[in-house]
Amino acid sequence: MRLKSIALTVWDILDPIYYACTRLRYIGGGDRKSSAFRVRLTLYKGRPVSLADGTTIQKGDLLLKIHLHNVVLLKNMLALRNELQKARFLYRSIERSLPDLALYVRSHPKCHDIKGLIGITMLNRGYDKLNFEAFPISSTGYKWLKWISLMPIYLLSVTNPFKNMKKHVPTYLFMSKDTLLQKLVLFTPSGELKSNINRS
Repeated sequence: MRLKSIALTVWDILDPIYYACTRLRYIGGGDRKSSAFRVRLTLYKGRPVSLADGTTIQKGDLLLKIHLHNVVLLKNMLALRNELQKARFLYRSIERSLPDLALYVRSHPKCHDIKGLIGITMLNRGYDKLNFEAFPISSTGYKWLKWISLMPIYLLSVTNPFKNMKKHVPTYLFMSKDTLLQKLVLFTPSGELKSNINRS
């Protein structure tokens, strides 16, 4: 626990430098640590994928790439010893941040050009309940490069990292813009249902 705490403290200090060197942007309100996501626009370079709502994402399509704000999430999860508690906290954090993500996309100058969301995760469950769809990474080299880069996050996030390591393989997550804007719901700060996001 102490080693993880030190590692996260160092990471928290270095994170602003990493942010300044990337094209990532915060979403949500004035509190930069209030959202689970940081984002940037990207052009898709992989194989075509067809999503459940009929959206087809092809090479060259404009997507919003989502990055979890890992250092903030991991610091909040540090005191949680139970893996189920950690999973619930992460799920809830992402769920509560999705309305902000939808509003960000809806108000973006390139909203009409954005085809959907893309992310990469090593989580092997729960994403489908949040309306994400998983697809394997076809490039073996890129998959293992992402495995190496995501491994420190995995090691810091679980209590027994070697128990199910083989099950955690980097995977693409997609969500179409229509799914984000039409099917997700807004919640009040207390977590109660507020209203639907309606956008054609």
